[in-house]
Amino acid sequence: MYKEILGHILKEIQLTPTEQEEFVSILSEVKVPKKEFLISPGQQVKAEYYVVSGCLMAYYMDEKGARHILQFAVEDWWISDFEAFFDSQPAQLYVETLEDSVLLEIKKDALEELYHRIPQFERFFRIKITGAFVALRSRVLSSLQKSGKQRYLEFCAAYPEIKERVPNSHIANYLGLKPESLSRIRKEL
Repeated sequence: MYKEILGHILKEIQLTPTEQEEFVSILSEVKVPKKEFLISPGQQVKAEYYVVSGCLMAYYMDEKGARHILQFAVEDWWISDFEAFFDSQPAQLYVETLEDSVLLEIKKDALEELYHRIPQFERFFRIKITGAFVALRSRVLSSLQKSGKQRYLEFCAAYPEIKERVPNSHIANYLGLKPESLSRIRKEL
C-alpha cells in the first residue's frame, strides 16, 4: 500500500530511505464503504487523503438541494475539502465514496511538522497544488468557451479511468450538462 504513495511522491521529489520511513509513519489507513461520506458540511477537516483504491467525489449542495460535483478522485489522486483543510474552516463540501475505498490519511498537524523536518515535502505539495489550480482554471475556461460535446470529449481523453467508473449522470453534472444532453452527445459519438 505504501509502495503506491511513495512512487507517487518520488516522481516529484527525492527522499532518503529514512525520510520515506518517516513519511509513511505519519499515514493512517482509512477504509470507507461505497456510498459513505468521508467529509460532510460543517465538520472540521483535519486531514487530506490519498486514494489507494476506490473512487470518490467531492460536491457542493446548494440551498435548493442541487448537487454540484467539483472533483472525482481515483487511485493515485488526493481528495479533501481543501479550502476547509487549509483555512481551518468548517467543510462546505461532501466527499462521498462511489466505490469501496482505501485511503491514506495525512493529518494537517503531521503535515506541517513534516514540512519542517523534510522540506522537500513543501515542494511536493506545491507541485500538486499548482497542478490542481491549473486543472481547475482549464476546466472553468472550458466550461465558458466550449460546447458540451467538446467538454465531454476532453473529459474522456483526460480521465478515461473515471469515465468507466462513474455514472453518466455524475459526469453530466461535473460537466455542467443535463443528463439528457449527455445522452444525446454520447449517441452522436
